[in-house]
Amino acid sequence: MNAQDLAHLIPLSDLSSAALTQACALARPFVAEPGQLVFPQKSADAHSYYLLSGEVALDREDGSSPTRLSAGTPAARHPLARQKPRAFSCRAMCRSLLVVFGDDDLDHLLTRDQATAYEVTEFEGDDPQWMFDVLKNPAFSKVPPGNLHRLFGRFEALPVAAGQVVVRQGEPGDHYYLIRSGSARVTRRAGEQKEIVLAALAAGQGFGEEALLSGEPRNATVTMTSAGELMRLPAADFDALLRAPLVRQVTLLEGARLIKQGARLIDVRLEAEFAAGSLKGSSNIPLYLLRLKADSLDRRVPCILFCQSGRRSSAAAFLLAQRGFDARVLSGGLDALDGTA
Repeated sequence: MNAQDLAHLIPLSDLSSAALTQACALARPFVAEPGQLVFPQKSADAHSYYLLSGEVALDREDGSSPTRLSAGTPAARHPLARQKPRAFSCRAMCRSLLVVFGDDDLDHLLTRDQATAYEVTEFEGDDPQWMFDVLKNPAFSKVPPGNLHRLFGRFEALPVAAGQVVVRQGEPGDHYYLIRSGSARVTRRAGEQKEIVLAALAAGQGFGEEALLSGEPRNATVTMTSAGELMRLPAADFDALLRAPLVRQVTLLEGARLIKQGARLIDVRLEAEFAAGSLKGSSNIPLYLLRLKADSLDRRVPCILFCQSGRRSSAAAFLLAQRGFDARVLSGGLDALDGTA
């Protein structure tokens, strides 16, 4: 699914280019074969269906002739039988391609885009494009619209040179950073061992959240590999505006239910801690390796993250949320399970 497929649909036609890109990620293609029922009359499902190719019949099922709707017509720009419960059933007349959105997903996207489109224009003298680019980051799509104006207003611009160390392993954390332009390298050194390259970062990506969320010293060094500009957010603003919407907690019972539905259980403690005992069925990806290994995980599978106290798993959840994962934190970590697990 690409933006061109969706740009003529209503109300997606009024989305910004950045939001339209996000809409592509939310869209689910649905191929209906001839005679196949797309949805029944009186259904109250939480989805919106659009017809992209082919033809469908909308039937009131009261003996009157069904209304035939072909792709490419003005009526096909709108969702099919939008009002719930649906007044019509919908059946494919030939092989047809539809696109399906979750109603809540679409409504949240429209709300964020309209709120942000208004708010970023208030930053006179600045280039608002970087703000729209930031919203392509899946993590920021979860930030409530009411937080966005305050969030962008708190970022500070920081010019950087190639080779400049922005954060250093072992130092305390005081800011979260977004790369507005340029590139960076994330490295970690363990004892006298050789330095490990954990990630290469480009414009639009962020770093520095681990120390802010865990309260521990920086666990990696970030060095600019080219000159550019960073936008940094003070720790207090990061905590107030980003932590709550992006670090979602689950109880043990809620986590168990999600695991039965296919979620993956990940222990983000160090290897030696994991070897000494962990939750049954969990796999081990230490927090310091998560950037390196995130791309090997299936984004379609929700993750339940845990550590000893919940601090490291909160940092891990934020990191995965930036990469489009559905990541939850086991509330209180293993410490909260003593005597109950």
